Parts: sequence; structure tokens; C-alpha cells
Amino acid sequence: MGDWTILDTLKYTESDEWVKVEGDTAKIGLTDYAQDQLSDIVFVDLSEVEVGSSLTRGDTCAAVESVKAASDVYAPVSGKVTAINGALEDEPEAINKDPYGAGWLVEVRIANPSELDGLMDAAAYKKHCDARE
Repeated sequence: MGDWTILDTLKYTESDEWVKVEGDTAKIGLTDYAQDQLSDIVFVDLSEVEVGSSLTRGDTCAAVESVKAASDVYAPVSGKVTAINGALEDEPEAINKDPYGAGWLVEVRIANPSELDGLMDAAAYKKHCDARE
């Protein structure tokens, strides 16, 4: 079983995105498990979204490339983009160093709060990760 950080305060997807809900906004990023599997992240492409654009759950909101693989990041909830972490273009390794802090990708104003019900809590996500080891 892996030794990944999984925070109780976040929600998670099967495709390894995390969601931090603050009021009516959701900050989205890649989990510690995902960054560990990808290894050293060398490029983050946030060109799929811009502030003010709308995302539908399941839309690609970013692409991440590492020395091992490339991976799309999907919107776990629908909403209007309120912020993009442009700092990742110059410091993609922030996802490896601080996946739940400086490594966040996109923030959206949640359009449909009921979509959060379909996300996993920390215990369910830990089981999901362990099952893949």
C-alpha cells in the first residue's frame, strides 16, 4: 500500500483529481497519488481554459506532462472558471512538491452543487488507490 497524502477535507475523483470546496467555488488539482505515479512533472498546459469560460464535468481543464507520461486533467464539477494557476507554467514541479497547495490547477464557481455528491471522500479514495497497487 502506498504512502500518499490524502486529505480528509477534500473530495476526489476516480481519475485522481482533488476538489477543495470553499463556499460556492471549487479549487481543482492532481492528487499526491497522481503526481507520484507521473513522477517528475515538466510541463503543465492550461490553455484549454480561461477565466470566465465554462467547464462541464468531464471536460479537459489541463494537461500535465512528466518524464514518464502525459495525462489530461478533467473537471470534476461544472462551473465558470474564476482562476487559473499560471505559476505552474514556469514551475510545473509545484505539483510534485505541493499537490494540494501551490500545485492547484483551476478554480471554478460551482454550477451544480449536486455533482459534488458523486465524488469520493478520503477513505473511499484511499481504497481506490490501494486497489490499483
